Amino acid sequence: MYFNFKSLLQETKEWNDDKSPIYKRIYNSFKNLILSGSIPNNTQLPPTRVLAKDLEISRSTVVKAFDLLSFERFLISKKGAGFYVNYNSIKENLSNKNSDALKYPSISKKASSFLKNTYLNTDKFSKNNIAFRPGLPPLDIFPINKWKEISNKYWREATPTNLSYAPAEGLDKLRISIMNYLRIYRNIECNYQQIIITSGSLHSLYLIGNSLLNKGNSIVMENPTFPRAYKLFKSLKADIIPCEIDSEGINIDTLNCKKVKFIYTTPSNQYPLGVKMSKNRRQELLEWVSKKNSLIIEDDYDHEFSNWEKPISSLFSLDSEKRVIYTGTFNKLLHPSLRIGYMVVPEYLITPIKSIYEQSSRFISIHLQENLHEFIVRDYLNKHIRNVIITSKNRKKLFSELTKDFLDVGSSFDGLHLIGKIRNGDENDNLIHKKLLVENVVAYPLSNYYITKSKKQGLVLGYSSVNEKVMKEKIYKMSNTLK
Repeated sequence: MYFNFKSLLQETKEWNDDKSPIYKRIYNSFKNLILSGSIPNNTQLPPTRVLAKDLEISRSTVVKAFDLLSFERFLISKKGAGFYVNYNSIKENLSNKNSDALKYPSISKKASSFLKNTYLNTDKFSKNNIAFRPGLPPLDIFPINKWKEISNKYWREATPTNLSYAPAEGLDKLRISIMNYLRIYRNIECNYQQIIITSGSLHSLYLIGNSLLNKGNSIVMENPTFPRAYKLFKSLKADIIPCEIDSEGINIDTLNCKKVKFIYTTPSNQYPLGVKMSKNRRQELLEWVSKKNSLIIEDDYDHEFSNWEKPISSLFSLDSEKRVIYTGTFNKLLHPSLRIGYMVVPEYLITPIKSIYEQSSRFISIHLQENLHEFIVRDYLNKHIRNVIITSKNRKKLFSELTKDFLDVGSSFDGLHLIGKIRNGDENDNLIHKKLLVENVVAYPLSNYYITKSKKQGLVLGYSSVNEKVMKEKIYKMSNTLK
């Protein structure tokens, strides 16, 4: 099966140049289409006999044009497979163009701000470097067959209306399921209409930030903190005030500020240090924002795991003044490719957030929302959480045992990652990170999570997504690299 290039060729000005021989017109037309990107890299062209038949010309004419294109490296010939577009020649030819003569409108100040604050990882996402990337659940135990069963049922029963648009805030049935889930797991009482379905935590923060922040508004963030959240708020031109972490969580006694829009905090399992905010500190935080007429964004990171055995009430459930915006995600609980999160917002914020949502990303896939709803109501989610907890505990124990000779790891972590410190090592954690990447081992530098000049060294290591066999292999490489 090959594309028919007849109409594409005939729309080029080169094809309509009646003064040139037909082979030259084919050559010039293909060259222009390749340089412009109209024919993508590695596209397989039709055999010369097929193209000749489509164009109603002799095969020898097409062969002559392809020979010229191959000579100039616009095409490459693969034995037994035909001719393919050669991207390398495209880059060489484009680089020879005088781009200085081309003028375009300047990008916006907002785009410049986002470019300036882009969070760059030096590792590339691939199946080869899952170990030991933080933020990943045990992907290998996700009940794929149960999800397939739900998905297949959805498509068997789907009607044309299922293919239409959906409300930005999400399907009512999923929002009700999440409302019930939060009531059981977090003792959160809310109306389902306060719940907004998003693609994940960062999407929620983007909508909240655009709803609340003006240039120069002050916000408080934990130090260290989630780097992507920090970069997002910086891009939105917020004035960020760092607040230190102690054994009870964010220490507001260190703050000296008159007015802030909100505090961003991860109380259940402080990211990345793993500190669980005490109930007294939560009450103090709520009193502080009440006096300041401010808000709290409660990113309940890893709450399913850190609140399982010794649960502490969420800030949202302790709040009597509707000052807490609660955010959660299923991406770090089920799998990141799901792309479904949620937030519970005070009533006065529903309309502005929904307005921004409707005019930007519109809504999350109906199919995914329906599937997740079924996954929850069939009790698959509850069973999966229990499996994740058991698997993660076993993998944490194994990881700690295998790394004890060269890493100091914390023992109080209840989430899906640990902080590791190199025994007898003075090397910079960024340098260690780069060394380990060569071996396809991911270990994020702890220093990159700090938003002040004073930084602590360490490695942020996600162990829960790595099975026993791979863990042993990767830790052996770590040990050899860090010796």
